[in-house]
Amino acid sequence: MIFTLTALLCLGLSVGPRTPVQAGTLPKPTIWAEPGSVILWWRPVTIWCQGTLEAQEYRLDKEGSVSPWDRQSPLEPGDKAKFSITYMTEQYAGRYHCYYLIRTGWSEHSDPLELVMTGAYNKPSLSALPSPVVTSGGNVTLQCDSWWGSDRFILTKEGEHQPSWILDSQPDLDGQSQALFTVGPMTPNHRWIFRCYGCNRNYPQVWSKPSDPVELMVSGDSEDQLLHTESGAQSGLTWYLKVLIGVLVAFVLLLSLLLLLLLPIRHRHQGKGKMSGAADPQPKDGGLQISSSPAVDAQEETLYAAVKDTQPEEGVQLHHQGTHDEDNKRVKYAQAAISEAPQDVTYAQLNHLTLRREMTSPSSQSEEPPAEPSVYAALAIH
Repeated sequence: MIFTLTALLCLGLSVGPRTPVQAGTLPKPTIWAEPGSVILWWRPVTIWCQGTLEAQEYRLDKEGSVSPWDRQSPLEPGDKAKFSITYMTEQYAGRYHCYYLIRTGWSEHSDPLELVMTGAYNKPSLSALPSPVVTSGGNVTLQCDSWWGSDRFILTKEGEHQPSWILDSQPDLDGQSQALFTVGPMTPNHRWIFRCYGCNRNYPQVWSKPSDPVELMVSGDSEDQLLHTESGAQSGLTWYLKVLIGVLVAFVLLLSLLLLLLLPIRHRHQGKGKMSGAADPQPKDGGLQISSSPAVDAQEETLYAAVKDTQPEEGVQLHHQGTHDEDNKRVKYAQAAISEAPQDVTYAQLNHLTLRREMTSPSSQSEEPPAEPSVYAALAIH
């Protein structure tokens, strides 16, 4: 009996030093990713593995790949190592484990790390049903839709590193794929901001681009919800007024610009009118008037012929004298001579013209014509 106990004691002493390694009693390391486990395509990411100060080497395994996937020496002070990925692509998306080596053997594997790449597909749409305003303690339904046929959707909450909900998609009435997530109960002391992603169940770590965020507003009771609705309506009215004011200001500016463009054109036309008026002055009432109408021209010729036919025998013709008194006498004499003729007489009042007695002879035809031009006047019939 004593021999048996002694043998068992010796066996325990000999096996004791190897028991922690064989039984895996070394503490398992901790694994995490920076800046996070959900990384946009082509962005850098670093995987950290932390063990003990006695660690001599760290290894990283990726499920589905040859083991070890990577190995690194510990950084000072020796309790952790980092594994860098310069550009995130589909080949780095997956599930990772890390472990470390000490003098007596290998540690246990860490918990799995899901490294996800986003940006592989177009973003889905996320909406809250029936409204993003929820009473405290109530639930809300978030609907995530995708037109490219995603067969799985992931809903994430801001501030949490792990996916909050994962659901397989269901076809909707429009033929798109969708998933309905029920969130609650809601509490007012938290901020509820959600995004959703789509993926293929055969590649669960390759996601689409994130949807636009949806923030849920939690009110204390129905009265708070009513106040929130009224404040939303007031903010909408304020936005409408701002838009209306902006449109009016733009209209006034355009009208002012149009007036500035038209004023120089108007002044230019007025200047041209003044110049033409100065170049071609209108005849005065007491002066000679020249008509461009054919009827008036014919009448002028007839009147001129009548005057020539009714001239007195002494041959009274128009001429210019030097004094105003003689002009008046000559005009009166001409009128008296014409009135004595038996024929129909046309009376004319001539302004600024005088009568000149001209004795013409046959020999004067060969002479040069007088230097002064002949003047024809429009005679008004009385």
